[in-house]
Amino acid sequence: MHHWVTTLLTNQVGPLALLPTAVGGVVFGLALAAPPGPMNAVIAEESALRGWRAGLLAGLGAMTADACFFVLSLVGAAAVVTETPGLRDAMVAVGGLLMLWFAYGAVQDANALSSVDVEAAATEESRGFRKALVLALTNPYQVVFWLTVGVGLLQPGTLDVLSYLPAVGAEAAGLLVVQTGHPVLLAGLFGGIVVWITGFPAAIVAARQRVERLAPVVAWVSAAVLAGSGVLFLGRVAGPLLGRVQRVLVDVVGALG
Repeated sequence: MHHWVTTLLTNQVGPLALLPTAVGGVVFGLALAAPPGPMNAVIAEESALRGWRAGLLAGLGAMTADACFFVLSLVGAAAVVTETPGLRDAMVAVGGLLMLWFAYGAVQDANALSSVDVEAAATEESRGFRKALVLALTNPYQVVFWLTVGVGLLQPGTLDVLSYLPAVGAEAAGLLVVQTGHPVLLAGLFGGIVVWITGFPAAIVAARQRVERLAPVVAWVSAAVLAGSGVLFLGRVAGPLLGRVQRVLVDVVGALG
């Protein structure tokens, strides 16, 4: 087993260091889960259409992928993705196509909500867990997070979180020092993710109850975010792929000539 496992089980810190370490973990978890993107688009759509439980399930799908990448980072297997350009490009392409497909589904949901009662749509089976899980597992940038920031959090040491803030770094230095490589930090990280995937769907549901036509709007926004992310993913693959094809054609023409 990787030496990080031993570190996680044996690294000890004083009790006074546990609270800032836990808080730091929650901050990292929220920073990972909260930014707008395809995962939160799926969570928002499921919450607006089918309620809090459906949104939570979608969030659990994304968190399950993070747990898988965490384990793979522990044993060093996740590095295969970054060390194999072909595999990384394939993941980007598959992820982009899936986002476009789910965007099409969100458009269908939005159109259906124009003529169907939202309460009727809420009775449909939620596929949010599967959608978020598949999207996250085919997202190489999520793997890169665990190979960069994640690996840094797994290695034993200390991290002065607030000292990196550009405006108040000098004044805030030493106020939030976390112990990296400690189980409390990792528990806080996943705790922060849980806070987001429970609170974000609750906020969407509360807003839906106050704004009668919120569900179709959320569905359209979700479709736009997913479609934009899908096009972005495919665009990042298309350039290098066309370059390879061009080089192959040049080589073939050169060989024939």
